[in-house]
Amino acid sequence: MPKKTTYRDAGVNIDEADRAVSRIRRLAAATRTAGVLTSIGSFGAGFNLKGFRDPVLVSSADGVGTKLKIAFAAGRHDTVGEDLVNHCVNDIAVQGAKPLFFLDYFAVGKLNAKVVADVVEGIARGCKRNGCALIGGETAEMPGMYQSGEYDLAGFIVGVVERKRLLTGETIQPGDLLLGLPSNGLHTNGYSLARAVLFEFAGHKPTARLNGLAGTLADELLKIHKSYLKPIEALHSAGLLKGAAHITGGGLTDNLPRILPKGTAAQIELGSWPRQPIFDLLQKLGNIPEDDFRRTFNLGIGMVFAISPRQLAAAEKILKKLREPAYPIGRIVAARSARQSRVVYQ
Repeated sequence: MPKKTTYRDAGVNIDEADRAVSRIRRLAAATRTAGVLTSIGSFGAGFNLKGFRDPVLVSSADGVGTKLKIAFAAGRHDTVGEDLVNHCVNDIAVQGAKPLFFLDYFAVGKLNAKVVADVVEGIARGCKRNGCALIGGETAEMPGMYQSGEYDLAGFIVGVVERKRLLTGETIQPGDLLLGLPSNGLHTNGYSLARAVLFEFAGHKPTARLNGLAGTLADELLKIHKSYLKPIEALHSAGLLKGAAHITGGGLTDNLPRILPKGTAAQIELGSWPRQPIFDLLQKLGNIPEDDFRRTFNLGIGMVFAISPRQLAAAEKILKKLREPAYPIGRIVAARSARQSRVVYQ
């Protein structure tokens, strides 16, 4: 007779998974909103959509990328979950949507309930701050799929907006102004290049303290991706917002064209906003070509609003009340030709 082999012998610890789910259930309960119909543990998650006349559901999915490598190296897992939520929230908020609920996917080779709880604590904190419910998810233990101490993380969000309130950018026209809202460092993009420059080429450790940075490299690189939900909602409710672009992978160069009507381009005034020390450090250490640099990092701008110049004062007043800094970083111009770059730097 062959030796008896259990699931645990194969590397899957169901008891540890139960401990993780128990902690997740408590964290998720704190994010519950009026529309939630089910609790963590159901086969599917239910949400009651009420109060809308002509609702449009807006959804998005994303991950944290190789920023996770910094969390692994630093042994800090309580920030990447909030990164994930805020990134997804921003992606639907720029279309005018209010976040309703969020689901996560956490995959690991060997489950550690404490690490899972730390990650989900960040997710729950992000959900609560953005007014959405952590309604479900999946925790998968898959021996052999990941290196020891590493995991992958993804998130899925659903929001809602009245059809007539969708932000599409279709009213943007030449002469409109571009307001840039500062990022909180790299956010969740460009980490493969940043890690190569800082750790491989320059030989620094996550614990290194470099001139210009307030803390260690790990402190800097684990700064939480900001949520811009409140300023978007405030300006949109006031009828001041023509369009909004979340500046993620691809930087200003690739993200601004996503909201520009045909025949228009964005003219960006370099030096019109303060560039954080981490970006100067990366460019100096890596000798990164300018075009590549602009398409890899956000350069200190995490969100861009398009507004009419007549409404600039009203928009700035609202943002000041929210204590949200904003910089006029450029304007919309007519595109000279179909071959012209949609984003021009001056």
